Amino acid sequence: MQIELLTTGTELLLGTTQNTHGAWIGQRLLRVGLRVSRQITVPDGEAVGRAMRIGLEGGEALIVTGGLGPTSDDLTREALAEVLGLEMIEDEAAMRAIEEFFARRQRVMAEANRKQAQAPVGADILVNPNGTAPGLYLPPRLSGSFNCAVFLLPGPPRELYPMFEAEVVPRLQALSGIEKVPEFLELKFAGIGESDFHEGIDDVLEAIPGLEHGYCARPGEVDLRLMGSAASIREAGEIVRATFGDELVSDDGANLEDVVVDLLAKRGRTLAIAESCTGGLIASRITDVAGSSEVFRYGFVTYANEAKQELVGVSQDALRSHGAVSDPVARQMAEGALKAGEADIAVAVTGIAGPAGGSEEKPVGTVFLGLAERGRETQVYQQFHPWARAAFKRQVSQSALNLVRLTLGR
Repeated sequence: MQIELLTTGTELLLGTTQNTHGAWIGQRLLRVGLRVSRQITVPDGEAVGRAMRIGLEGGEALIVTGGLGPTSDDLTREALAEVLGLEMIEDEAAMRAIEEFFARRQRVMAEANRKQAQAPVGADILVNPNGTAPGLYLPPRLSGSFNCAVFLLPGPPRELYPMFEAEVVPRLQALSGIEKVPEFLELKFAGIGESDFHEGIDDVLEAIPGLEHGYCARPGEVDLRLMGSAASIREAGEIVRATFGDELVSDDGANLEDVVVDLLAKRGRTLAIAESCTGGLIASRITDVAGSSEVFRYGFVTYANEAKQELVGVSQDALRSHGAVSDPVARQMAEGALKAGEADIAVAVTGIAGPAGGSEEKPVGTVFLGLAERGRETQVYQQFHPWARAAFKRQVSQSALNLVRLTLGR
């Protein structure tokens, strides 16, 4: 089914608001065997109508988000009615719902909110229990020669997502007629890049009948997407696991931090972290996971040399002789975090995030990772990630968490 997605809002193009709708809607549709064929983002105003026409001409269903508010630049309803040549009327049920929304909150409804009850003749009102803007659904017959179903949805995620689940998904399933949803498997890897798949198994996966595969690469991680028949996915999965078993983080959608927390809990181990160049990002990722309080002991953000000495016991001699970004300092940070945090495992990172601070011997992007574990010799690894500051921090946090994962998986 050809599904067009139109996201509206000047703020999305100015960059002041992140456009997350495409990713969320795409993932939700994939679970029912559907896909977004094209996504267009336009500012508020006349561009909305022009983009609607493009979507109507190319799609069997057009999903439009945003522009259903009470302000003068919210013109999505009006633009659709003009494109389709439909009259706008005030829907009594929608008006009552808006009035009740304000009454429940003991607030006075502004006159401007009346426009949110306007709808093209024949449109179905989609209930919005989380806001004042009802959605609209126009079945294909109302679009005339376009023969395209249209959904108008509010922009705020807290309003859009529940409405999408309750009102849009069932209608799209009925329109598409899909009875069997294709199998889907997502495998997450760490410690390898997209080129490793190209050199290793890309041609092999390409030759499997009935299989569609693709990649999504980010700093320090690669997601492999497999779609097709159950047999083709099973065959591909076996090949991938045999080739990149050590780098496989999960095959159930779990992120690296989820896997680390789960492994710590299963092994009955606890973790402490000492961070310099990542500034607390590793601990933040761990504590994003429910249940992390059972396994995460301490997080030390030792950005200054004084903090390295006072909090995790790095010696002044190591700092003076080798510098903060060095093997001895990473080693002492990890061992100090292990001791001070009273943990079973500790990971430490110290590096040069840039853009300044590098040297010929230690250029920007240099990082040392230390891994200390009770009863074992401390290990230190040197890596080089010459990327922008944010990407560097993400990559280092990924490397540190993956080091913990591999240690727990021994």
